[in-house]
Amino acid sequence: MQQKLLIVGQSGRMLAYAAKRIGLDPIVIDVFADNDTKSCALECWQIPELSRYYLIPALNFLVARHSITHVIYGSGFEQYPDSLCYLAEKLVIIGNKYENFILLQQKITFFSTLGVLEIPYPEVSFRQLEFTDDWLIKPMNGYGGLGIKRFQRACNTDQYVYWQKFLAGSQHSVLFLADGQRAEVVGFNTQWTLNSNENTEFIFSGIINSCDLRDEYKQNVIGWLEKLVPEYGLLGLNSLDFIHADGCNYVLEINPRPPASMQLYDAELLSRHIQACNGKLTANLHIQTRIAAYQVIYAEHDLNIPKQFCWPEGVMDMPEAGALIRKGQPICSIIAREKSPQLVFAQLAIIQQQLIENLTGIKPHGIHS
Repeated sequence: MQQKLLIVGQSGRMLAYAAKRIGLDPIVIDVFADNDTKSCALECWQIPELSRYYLIPALNFLVARHSITHVIYGSGFEQYPDSLCYLAEKLVIIGNKYENFILLQQKITFFSTLGVLEIPYPEVSFRQLEFTDDWLIKPMNGYGGLGIKRFQRACNTDQYVYWQKFLAGSQHSVLFLADGQRAEVVGFNTQWTLNSNENTEFIFSGIINSCDLRDEYKQNVIGWLEKLVPEYGLLGLNSLDFIHADGCNYVLEINPRPPASMQLYDAELLSRHIQACNGKLTANLHIQTRIAAYQVIYAEHDLNIPKQFCWPEGVMDMPEAGALIRKGQPICSIIAREKSPQLVFAQLAIIQQQLIENLTGIKPHGIHS
């Protein structure tokens, strides 16, 4: 593989930093073009969305300009599968093949496959029924919890959606490497959602590389991976989201690309991702034991980033001065590393409070603790 690597996704900062760390020159196409992404990348091209209309001109220009041959994709292609298809036609993808990515987005087939493999999941329906309570309505091609709401009979169901039984429990994911046949677990994580109102109840807000589930439950998930990796030919870094409720684990989805939890581990996981995609899976990963957490900070109202704003330490994905952040949109993200989960959450709260007070003069609500 050549020294230059194209990174395309909703946000390219995490992968750009990971590429730079292992001696590659990242070239980024993403939606945010944050300051830290631009400072890290050899070149960064911002587009309004990942649709083919915007992606193709940017991609063709950068490929010609830099003679790029390889690409790693991040989040966001769930809503634009045709764009991922174009990427696969133009460049060598370091990650899951387009065909396998699409298979995992086909929810009817996905949940049917889970049933055949005897892997439990919350009950689903692909036609609207006379539900009583505790059902969710979910977009077919969603990611990060966007668009998930509690089902109500007044819900507009003209969109491409399905229904899933709501389970009250703890939200987790497992980060793993795969070579198409085997999986190597990097770590188990615990996630939380924004949950500030009914429209944001299920939107991804943060993740910590700590999981207090008993070993038997973790082994249960590892057993799922032994079935799912060869079933879908999974390659490189992936994550599997699951919920633990009533003493059982249930699969929610597989994210077939490097997920946000990747940045919580100190190992050079992008190198291992590339190796795994080439069929070389490293056994017995030596991962640090430091506790780390990543959290997205969302705007509680419209705001502009002040000029010469001093971002607190631990902040990432920093928009440029003067940027308008609409209510509900991400302002930035923060990362904290400490010796225990309690210290990590305390540090996240301190950084978040300092950030929001500096930006707005208003103390934030709903700090996770």
